[in-house]
Amino acid sequence: MKLPAGIRERYVTGVNGLTVHVLEAGFDTPKRPAVLLLHGFPELAYSWRKIMLPLAAAGYHVIAPDLRGYGRTTGWDNDYDGNFASFRTHELSRDALGLMMAMGHESVYSIVGHDVGATVAAYCALVRPDFFRSVVLLSCPFGGVPPLPFGVGEHPAPYLHQAAPPAQDPLALLSRPRKDSTTYFSSRSANNEMLNCKQGLHDFQRAYFHVKSADWNQNKPFPLTSGTAEEFAKLPTYYVLDLDKTMPESVAPNMPSQNEIAACKWLPDNDLDIYTQEFKRTGFQGGLNWYRCTTGGLNRSDLELFSGHTIDVPSCFISGIADWATFRPPGALEQMQRQACTKMQSFHIIEGAGHWLQQEQPEQLTGLIIDFLQHVK
Repeated sequence: MKLPAGIRERYVTGVNGLTVHVLEAGFDTPKRPAVLLLHGFPELAYSWRKIMLPLAAAGYHVIAPDLRGYGRTTGWDNDYDGNFASFRTHELSRDALGLMMAMGHESVYSIVGHDVGATVAAYCALVRPDFFRSVVLLSCPFGGVPPLPFGVGEHPAPYLHQAAPPAQDPLALLSRPRKDSTTYFSSRSANNEMLNCKQGLHDFQRAYFHVKSADWNQNKPFPLTSGTAEEFAKLPTYYVLDLDKTMPESVAPNMPSQNEIAACKWLPDNDLDIYTQEFKRTGFQGGLNWYRCTTGGLNRSDLELFSGHTIDVPSCFISGIADWATFRPPGALEQMQRQACTKMQSFHIIEGAGHWLQQEQPEQLTGLIIDFLQHVK
């Protein structure tokens, strides 16, 4: 893996059962405030390569790990039938806390998360505000902690002789039957279907990065009015797939042309090759297991312990103008701004960026993050 001069890689052992592969910048000056960068799916610590040096130049010790399930971090369970609960948000947050303590930091000045990493960053800021002093959420808003039923104990539920059968997915009942990407990613077949797809791993990843970027001109996101299946069906097929399609089959029709690939300065083929090589070696199952914790309710149950709590450290939200994740789930963005984050000091939508904003528009993103960090109150 070729890294820009000034970024080094190292391995930190004994972190919640893992040996964590870390990229870092700004390591040459001791006692700098730490900025921890958490990537999303299907990404790597490498995804932060363009913003690490500018953040270090602004005076921070910048640390980007391969998360549990990814890249060169080892010690995690890669078996679909193994301990997938070890990939719940709570455990990924323990990984983040343990890594920073192992590296000698008594606190983190700011935790920055993208995609799934934003979910983990929000949880870290929620449960350990003493340690994670501010938070930057990229792409995925934090809609708040789910409420627990209140005042229902005085009215016992009627006795049911037998449990009701599980409800069929409303998306599957549409005239054009569909399924959510989270459901697909949770399936037993997803890892093999992506790893060994017809077009090959490299072309699948090229198409997947393309359709979720600002380069795909059909990305014109808007807020959904509700959480109904009919509303969800308005999302692109990389978020709400046809029921009988795999993810590689869903993105293949939008594979960029050779001219478009040659013009893609934010992810040239030699950079994409890093992702292809790493995921060919590890597979996707580690990353997919987090989705299983979501669809299986584990991530929600962990959050419920903090019912009534809010994120009270200084917070910042940044997304791309062409990123549909901004509006998933419906209402989360508004809830984050109104209630879930009580000290939201900074909110930005970046022109010319889709989902991969730290790769698509690194200069704009870095400037916004540094401005936020310098004004943290």
